[in-house]
Amino acid sequence: MNIRGIISSALLMSVSLFTQAADNNASSHELSLSEANKLVELPLHCVETPYPYKTGIILGSADDLKEPSVLHPVFYGCFDWHSAAHGYWSMVTLLRQFPDLEQADEVKAILKRNLTAEKVAREVDFFSKDINDSFERTYGWAWLLKLSDELHSWEDPMAKDLAANLQPLADLIVERYINFLPRLVYPVRVGEHTNTAFGLSFAYDYAVNQQHTGLQQLIAKRAKDYFLEDKNCPIGWEPSGYDFLSPCLEEIGLMQRVLPKQQFLTWLDDFMPQLADPEFSLAVGEVGDRTDGKLVHLDGLNFSRAWNLYALANQYPQYRHLRKIADKHMAHSYPNLIGDSYEGGHWLGSFAIQALNQTQQ
Repeated sequence: MNIRGIISSALLMSVSLFTQAADNNASSHELSLSEANKLVELPLHCVETPYPYKTGIILGSADDLKEPSVLHPVFYGCFDWHSAAHGYWSMVTLLRQFPDLEQADEVKAILKRNLTAEKVAREVDFFSKDINDSFERTYGWAWLLKLSDELHSWEDPMAKDLAANLQPLADLIVERYINFLPRLVYPVRVGEHTNTAFGLSFAYDYAVNQQHTGLQQLIAKRAKDYFLEDKNCPIGWEPSGYDFLSPCLEEIGLMQRVLPKQQFLTWLDDFMPQLADPEFSLAVGEVGDRTDGKLVHLDGLNFSRAWNLYALANQYPQYRHLRKIADKHMAHSYPNLIGDSYEGGHWLGSFAIQALNQTQQ
């Protein structure tokens, strides 16, 4: 299952560019067609690879013991449901940005083959069972809505049909959020899948872009309920050993979305005042064993830290110096996409793409 050699000199060149940007405080590297041609190989390698697979389901009876491709006829690859969801997002976002991808025909064939109304209906049937009410809450939910949002944004003749096919599942996930958030009294602040701030950020983007006012207002309200009074986030406690998200920076990313600019800046000055210091530094996450599916999370942490730092620096010039920290995080983990084991290769490309998309926003 090793994908050594799939990503080659184009990405190595990018590592050099990130390093130069970090050293010279120059503009960060921009995603290019040559890199997209390499990065798309990662989801292509896994979205239709059925094993190994981690189910994450609750068994109500022996009848629930079925092949992953039977339970999840769309999202059965890439080791688990949520990684399959962001694998599809990776393919769509790269093809949307670069219609001349060398693998465009292969990507389109996979999308047409799997994002069908019939297969999505079976995914909806799975989610509709009471026993699966909390399945993929809220990490997988967020990526599903991000995929749906990307399909709606893609100006390609086939995109309208694909978006329509996926919409029943997106609508169900929206209902899940609306039902769940009023019952979630306290936010989840861990650096893994259940992190509340992350789970709300992509969903908020979907709500804004798809003009779902009810979801947008609910997320904004709950984000303020959970986080508005937070102060002095202990970033020095990060990372924990399995983190692929920064609790502090994910919270910043969410509040940057939901608060008006001046209110956000006032909140940020209380939440992480050290970010305003041009000499602020943040050590990258170090991976101890790249074949360990949990330990390799730290590369994901570097990418997700980078996308939040880029987003902050892009919107607020007084935080421009944070791009240098983001560049260093990218330069550290980008080489690990090359020759990675399946433990990292099935999902890390999506995080790298999301970070790259933030470099020039």
